[in-house]
Amino acid sequence: MAATGSSQIEFLESLVTAPGIAWGHVELFHLDEYIGLAGDHPASFQHYIRERILQRVPVGRAWLLDGAADPQAECKRVGEAIAAAPIDVAFAGIGENGHLAFNDPPADFDTEEPFIVADLAERGRQQQVREGWFASLEEVPRSAITMSIRQILKAREILCLVSGTRKAEAVKLCLEGDIGPMAPASALRLHENATVFLDREAAALLQSA
Repeated sequence: MAATGSSQIEFLESLVTAPGIAWGHVELFHLDEYIGLAGDHPASFQHYIRERILQRVPVGRAWLLDGAADPQAECKRVGEAIAAAPIDVAFAGIGENGHLAFNDPPADFDTEEPFIVADLAERGRQQQVREGWFASLEEVPRSAITMSIRQILKAREILCLVSGTRKAEAVKLCLEGDIGPMAPASALRLHENATVFLDREAAALLQSA
């Protein structure tokens, strides 16, 4: 499972240029997609995955979320596929409001559905503007398809990469605060094999930093 966003760019570049990976045996899912954006839109995550992974390495099969399709039908289509394909590793990040994928607070920690439709919080939408994916808040979609918290936690291993001062508050909330829906990425602490990689700026507010 692959995440998107600014914090993943350097990592994905290293991944697709690493030697010895049998990409033909890889089955790829991505975590989320804006509802209403076509796959060729520059800010769509389908476009991101194609540009940074699929055009670089010969992935065996990729299940890309289609933001222009019927959201419920798309959740069902890709949900059925992932239910039949146990996930070895998930790559993730933490949003400025603590979101994990597009599970914004208060996140649903209980649903067993693999993919759900989520309303996007304004702070998370503002993050997309600050990172340069959209020119204005009005352009950022208000809803998305996202992999659910419980589905993410089904991965055998999770690698979470977080960078930048703007993420420091969320990192502290999710790694040192209460585990629960108001800090969605705190769910990573429930996983027995999750590793969070932070740069100095993202880790600045942690007590142990």
